[in-house]
Amino acid sequence: MQRRYITVDVFTDRAFGGNPLAVVLDASGLSTAQMQAIASEFNYSETTFVLPPRDPAHDAQVRIFTVRAEIPFAGHPNVGTAFVLATQATTPPARLKFEEGAGLVPVEILTDGGRAVGAELTAPQGLSKFTQFSVEQAASCISLSAADIRTDRHPPQIVSVALPFLVVELTSREALRRASPDAAGFARILPDSRCDAIYFYTRDVPSGEMPLDMQARMFFPGSSGLIEDPATGSATVAAAALFADLSGERDGELKLRVGQGVDMGRPSLLLTRVRKANGVVVSAHVGGGCVQMMMEGTFRLAGEG
Repeated sequence: MQRRYITVDVFTDRAFGGNPLAVVLDASGLSTAQMQAIASEFNYSETTFVLPPRDPAHDAQVRIFTVRAEIPFAGHPNVGTAFVLATQATTPPARLKFEEGAGLVPVEILTDGGRAVGAELTAPQGLSKFTQFSVEQAASCISLSAADIRTDRHPPQIVSVALPFLVVELTSREALRRASPDAAGFARILPDSRCDAIYFYTRDVPSGEMPLDMQARMFFPGSSGLIEDPATGSATVAAAALFADLSGERDGELKLRVGQGVDMGRPSLLLTRVRKANGVVVSAHVGGGCVQMMMEGTFRLAGEG
């Protein structure tokens, strides 16, 4: 059986920017082990597998795999998969609903002149706040000093809207640029917590780096040790939900333009918004542009008809 795949760059408007994603369109009949092997072969941060929905009221079941494991939710895989499916339709749908491990993920299709140009997801779960860490602990994960960590808005803390991240604010753009993953720090701090990834950001954005509200980076365990992700929608939307939760406003919408991937040569732009009503976060969203079909092809697994 020939199985079709398409790759796409997510959270960007240019080829070889953003975060690459492989989308396997004909995934029915594949075992979990086969999906994991295929994701490892692509060797992207994530690969998605599109299956028929369990509920016909939804559009697809989407399974998401890193090179190491299946995960219940992620940002750029949802945005990229929705974009790919929209480009395959004669007329792009206004929205899609994906069944995933973390729940139902609604995704709005962004269009320009009737053509799909990106997508925006709604996080499937509300904001959860977990373990807090000291500035020394957080700094040790990213090869910085405690003086590089800022805590006036929040301490280093694990937060989630379906996938957990240790979120840390830095004092400067220069500190963000200097950071590098420290395996010993990760081994000491994160294995006993609820997550294995650190998302760190700064509000110190030089005027030459696009009209942004913050710049961010994210380190996580990959196939060859600790690596960096060029655009992390699930972490960005979790951080934005935290900011909205901490704000004194009871009602309204927080919107942020977040840059990521700049220091690794894959500039990304993530647009996030969080709605708040009666002092409570009621929905969190992240979206952005995509570049269509970087690669397209088919494969056939040995032993399949």
